[in-house]
Amino acid sequence: MALKIIGAGFGRTGTNSLKLALEILESQPCHHMLEVLPCENQIKWFHEKAHGKTVIWDEVFENYGSAVDWPSSAYYKELADHYPDSKVILSIRDPDNWYDSTKETIYFVSTEIPKWLLFLSSKKRQIYEMIKKTIWQGVFDGKFEDREYAVNVFKKHIKKVKSAIPEDRLLIHEAKEGWEPLCEFLGKPVPNQPYPRVNEANTFKKQIGKIKILKRLPWVVLFIGLFFLSYLF
Repeated sequence: MALKIIGAGFGRTGTNSLKLALEILESQPCHHMLEVLPCENQIKWFHEKAHGKTVIWDEVFENYGSAVDWPSSAYYKELADHYPDSKVILSIRDPDNWYDSTKETIYFVSTEIPKWLLFLSSKKRQIYEMIKKTIWQGVFDGKFEDREYAVNVFKKHIKKVKSAIPEDRLLIHEAKEGWEPLCEFLGKPVPNQPYPRVNEANTFKKQIGKIKILKRLPWVVLFIGLFFLSYLF
């Protein structure tokens, strides 16, 4: 299956809502980071790509009609060239709001995974390395914590996409604009239902809570061990 639609927008620009919207309009699965994390093959392919290896895009996206969000959006130009009949959607939002949201969610979750957990799980280690190499080093040059630098990367990315993709092939879309511009761009009727509004804040809060617990776990185990040893000796 050839990709019909390629997302060029960064994560946390309404990509989850856009994924659901495209699945409604196209009646086909939309590739997203949520599709990568549970799938060993997807993790392997994007891990290899992050380390400069060649992947077979037709194999990666065999079951998908569209792709949005990282990691695929990091390769939007390569994908647009590989699928010349596809259309490109650049999802955007206010740069400062985007930075705050990304730092509090994706960045924290992907960089604060306990090192002992990475040591024990090769799958989690591959995910960590893939995200770090693709996004935090590949897109932001290891300087995401520099707010000004990261926001400038976000703004420059918009200009870069505009210059790389012809106007008739590109839609710049904000989630608050809803169905109309998206449907007009794709030549689809507007669905008789609200545009998807996905609030991932609660999901990320749960993940952050789990990470904080996992980071304390070795110390808890050590404390309990020392407590019992004190009674044995």
